[in-house]
Parts: sequence; C-alpha cells; structure tokens
Amino acid sequence: MKKSGIINAQLAGLLAGLGHKDTYMIADAGMPIPRGVEIVDLAVVGGVPTFRQVMDAIADECVFEHYTLAEEIKEANPELHAYVQEKLEGVEHDYVPHVELKRMEASCKFVIRTGEFSPYPNVLLTAACAF
Repeated sequence: MKKSGIINAQLAGLLAGLGHKDTYMIADAGMPIPRGVEIVDLAVVGGVPTFRQVMDAIADECVFEHYTLAEEIKEANPELHAYVQEKLEGVEHDYVPHVELKRMEASCKFVIRTGEFSPYPNVLLTAACAF
C-alpha cells in the first residue's frame, strides 16, 4: 500500500499515463462533463474535497506547461484566482470565457470532479515534460 502521494488508484494511474501536451481538468461539483471524457469523481459532499486540496495534491506530483482559467474567476472568485496564480507561478496561462472552457473540456483525457461549490473553480491543465 502507498503511504504518501495520491492514493486514489484511478487518479494515480491516469496521472502516471499523461504525456507531454495532454490536457486534463480539475473541476467543481457542478461542471458538466462531456460524454466520452473519463471522470475521476472525488466529490463526497459539498466542499469535500475542496479544489485547493486536489490542486495541492496534483501540483506535488505533476509538471505543467500551461493552464487555462475562465476569465470570470477574476471577479467572481478572486481568492481562488490568487491561489491558482501562486500555486502555478511561472507556468504560462490564459483566460477564456467559461463557455469556451467547457468546450475545451471535451478534448481532455480526463476530468477530476471535486466537491467545490464556489464560482468558476475549474482549471484546464496541460502536462509538461518532466525532463
């Protein structure tokens, strides 16, 4: 049995299988997930786990080339926006309207569904090369 890092077998396997330029998303409890995109459903109840808890765990194990946020997060959820900027400092990023982010989600290898209930806590991550 693993004693540290991500212990969810499905999530650990999907992260290990990522290649350079693959995309995946950490999403809130209400984000619609397109048919055909694999779902890692971590949500238990509202607020469990939080977006931050999941982002912290992913950031400890993965490298990122780029990330995309909904532009609406800047005004609707400034605290979470600041957290993402700090957590992913130095990683290239951009902002798109939330509707566009939902369209981009269709090309993700998988989506991690959290129990987050705050506005626009969805980030599309692009895997970098670890060397």
